Amino acid sequence: MDARLRAGSKDAEYLEEVLTPGARLGVRYDHPHTFVEVVEVSEVTSVRIPSGRLTVDSPWTEEEPRELTERIAPGVYRVDAAWVEAPHEFMGEYVSGRECAAIRLCVSDDPIIGWEMSLAVGDDIERLQKGQEVGFETDTAMGCFADAAAWPTLTAPFRRFREECETCEHGTFVSRDTEDLCEGYFERSVDESQSADLLTFVANEGSTVVWLGRTENGSVASVVVTPHLGTLA
Repeated sequence: MDARLRAGSKDAEYLEEVLTPGARLGVRYDHPHTFVEVVEVSEVTSVRIPSGRLTVDSPWTEEEPRELTERIAPGVYRVDAAWVEAPHEFMGEYVSGRECAAIRLCVSDDPIIGWEMSLAVGDDIERLQKGQEVGFETDTAMGCFADAAAWPTLTAPFRRFREECETCEHGTFVSRDTEDLCEGYFERSVDESQSADLLTFVANEGSTVVWLGRTENGSVASVVVTPHLGTLA
């Protein structure tokens, strides 16, 4: 593991805690006595990556998609979500403060001994400065896991949606051909001709780091994204 990519102690601790039910990540920014707690880590769905080439990027990007240099075995992979809650009263009503705190593509269930930032094809590690983060950029607060070989087809619904929105009359409803999961937190796009999938998730406005969890033998067990929480102080 290259030291320039290795997660610092604070990031590594957070990555372990956010994927552990019952862990407390901190307190609400506006309720300092209310803890933000991981209440559930559950399976969202599975995604097919038949090429073994994984892209983690915004499905809306108009740039070359960010395909990870790390290859995984062609196959079907479980995607988990870590859910946090910070129950509090808001305008006289009780609210759970539920948010998605992490999204994990499970490559294997082997124990993880360390975390590192993932590089993408074309990244030059020699230009990486100490403390600098690398990741994908988006202004739509949406990222995705997708098979890189099927990227044009898998992102077609998002491109069509943008094009239709630009040409339709104001107030006209435009939909896209994707499947909503978990009450809109995730969307799935499929390419049956290649048996490949794309799954969207909540990401950060700006840059989002893609973390690799490595096992004792150096193989990748998890690919994880942790969007910023709106409730956390």
